[in-house]
Amino acid sequence: MDYLFALLIIGGFALLYFKKETTTENNSEDDKKKISELEQSLSAKEESVKNLQSEKNILDAKMESFEKLKTEKTQIEERLKNVETERNSLKTKNTTLENKEELRNEALRKSLDKSNALQESLEKEKERLNDERVEETEIQFEKMKKQWGEHEKDVEKHIRMICKNLLLTYIPQEEFPYPRNKPDNTIEISNQMIVFDAKSPSNDDLTNFPKYIKLQTDNLKKYAKHPDVKKDLFLVIPSNTLGVINQFTYNMGNYNVYVITKDSLEPIILSLKRIQEFDLVEKLSPEERDDICRIIGKFAHTTKRRIQIDQYFAEEFLDTLKKAGSQLPKEILRSVIEFEGAEMLNPPMEKRNKKILTQELIDKRIELNKEIEIRDIPEIEAKITFKEKDEGEQK
Repeated sequence: MDYLFALLIIGGFALLYFKKETTTENNSEDDKKKISELEQSLSAKEESVKNLQSEKNILDAKMESFEKLKTEKTQIEERLKNVETERNSLKTKNTTLENKEELRNEALRKSLDKSNALQESLEKEKERLNDERVEETEIQFEKMKKQWGEHEKDVEKHIRMICKNLLLTYIPQEEFPYPRNKPDNTIEISNQMIVFDAKSPSNDDLTNFPKYIKLQTDNLKKYAKHPDVKKDLFLVIPSNTLGVINQFTYNMGNYNVYVITKDSLEPIILSLKRIQEFDLVEKLSPEERDDICRIIGKFAHTTKRRIQIDQYFAEEFLDTLKKAGSQLPKEILRSVIEFEGAEMLNPPMEKRNKKILTQELIDKRIELNKEIEIRDIPEIEAKITFKEKDEGEQK
């Protein structure tokens, strides 16, 4: 288009040039008009060319801007394609992560369910064990309460049986000659009444029981004040309370009080019965008095020591059983329980009319000693430590 306009312009000027050369002064007015018209037409064309050139420049600018926009569009499309590709990749990755997260959550839920089930099972087992311990403790306390509640009747029954076997006079509570104060049990030896008062705890708390016993020793003066009541009085307590008792003899000035158990009643009464061999207590020589007191003291001490040792070993055995239940492997513990169920001890049965002869016991001991010597069994040195009594306490 540019070349076309240029040729038209050059042609127009050339035409005018040739016309000017060929015409003369004789040209007519028509030619002048035509020339004027041509000049006007040329001016108009030049103006038109200028306008066209201006439009061309505008179009060129627009074309350049369009090319830039086209280039930017291409770049934007390329970036959009990259973004879309990245978006699809992230979407795929996100889907994969969501699937993995769902699998992890499912595994976590299952693990949590198992953990909750295990925790619940452990809690139930713990509650069961606690319930068993509480039940065992309650059963033990109930047995203790039952033993304490029946202690007076049990002591009375035992003393009556001893008096019957030893041909001694038992004085029931209602037949005690003094009306105001009547002890639980009284026996008569050499025209003297010997008081055996049964005492037991009032509840499960044994911390106040020693104080209660000490107060009862003072209350026994209501019996000791009578002239025909022996000044040695006895308080009979349950054997399972010995662990809290630290003092077993009380010198109250005008009388003495001894704290004993039901197991020691028979040897003590048997020792007291020896007084019947003498017509009057006043006729006893000092040596005989000392012998009687020594034997009674020996019986009392031996009985208390035997009970003390039995209690010590009972506590040790119970502690060993508890450790076996908690420290042994389950398989071994199960086998131990099975073997335990199959075992049975048959101690000698006591018969009413059959006496336990001292000589038989001595012969049996000698036989055991010989058996130990034959089998070359080393002697076991017992090392048992008991709680020492305070220096101020009476022994």
